[in-house]
Amino acid sequence: MPRKLLLPYKSVFSHFRAPQGLHDSSAMNAARSGYRVFSANSTAASTELAKKITERLGAELGKSVVYQETNGETRVEIKESVRGQDIFIIQTIPRDVNTAVMELLIMAYALKTSCARNIIGVIPYFPYSKQSKMRKRGSIVCKLLASMLAKAGLTHIITMDLHQKEIQGFFSFPVDNLRASPFLLQYIQEEIPDYRNAVIVAKSPGAAKRAQSYAERLRLGLAVIHGEAQCTEQDMDDGRHSPPMLKNATVHPGLELPLMMAKEKPPITVVGDVGGRIAIIVDDIIDDVESFVAAAEILKERGAYKIFVMATHGLLSADAPRLIEESSIDEVVVTNTVPHEVQKLQCPKIKTVDISLILSEAIRRIHNGESMAYLFRNITVDD
Repeated sequence: MPRKLLLPYKSVFSHFRAPQGLHDSSAMNAARSGYRVFSANSTAASTELAKKITERLGAELGKSVVYQETNGETRVEIKESVRGQDIFIIQTIPRDVNTAVMELLIMAYALKTSCARNIIGVIPYFPYSKQSKMRKRGSIVCKLLASMLAKAGLTHIITMDLHQKEIQGFFSFPVDNLRASPFLLQYIQEEIPDYRNAVIVAKSPGAAKRAQSYAERLRLGLAVIHGEAQCTEQDMDDGRHSPPMLKNATVHPGLELPLMMAKEKPPITVVGDVGGRIAIIVDDIIDDVESFVAAAEILKERGAYKIFVMATHGLLSADAPRLIEESSIDEVVVTNTVPHEVQKLQCPKIKTVDISLILSEAIRRIHNGESMAYLFRNITVDD
């Protein structure tokens, strides 16, 4: 029977405390216990999270080489035996999403053909998660990626804050969808002075459930921005527009259906009082920041004197750092599920919360066959 590993705690914010119940002592050598941890990234900036996780586990990264050949093809070489072991592949997703996906697929297949017992993907931000619904004549790309990962050899996935929780149903193997909210809530309590005078804000009605969860846990007020400036995924066509309607199409008598009225959004409003308060906008992904900047301007006009934006995944694409720096936003707080060191150099308003602790604890529990229930304590269906 494998000997259990104990997990040391060391936070990127040294003054932060470890959430109670997580292991806090040194680990024994991982190789003897039948598991190895690999990083599938070919760039040094993307391996930082993997290094933090292995430090907490008291292990070393597995020996492998991942690189791009001159013709653009991805090559992966495993440099040690993995036969009969549990293998954890840590893959963070940088800006070059497609390369990262191929690195993960090829490494999983290489480990499968090397007779690894179980191959568990640790993918904090799951790529293509925004393409999880049918749009006109498009496709559900997230479902395609789930099938590719299963075919490549993955037997389990650890991820964090999926864009849509229903994505778990795309997989034919277990998916542990962890939450970053305990770490972000801790940041609010310890790093935002006078947070009791804050109000949690949803920048659109679609984000209201997440905002409500934060507000109830912090015992704070809730505000929702609603109106014509917002455009959410729910407003997009759902794919049932093919074939196109014919002008003179005949309809069988008795089958005339009532015409659905087109949506018309009201003038932009803020439902809730933010005057003289700290406004904390919460969401799961910050990518193109135009909607966050617009929301900050509205909140400033309504009297909020300080504005924070908090999210799990800081993709921060395109001109996001510049737009944040020039906006009314005082601080953007994201976790290190996605590498964003370059963006932080461009914009000092961007802050990072380390979530390697919960990922390393998940690895330890899965390998030792322990229950994952502790990592989901007090988590409800709407969280």
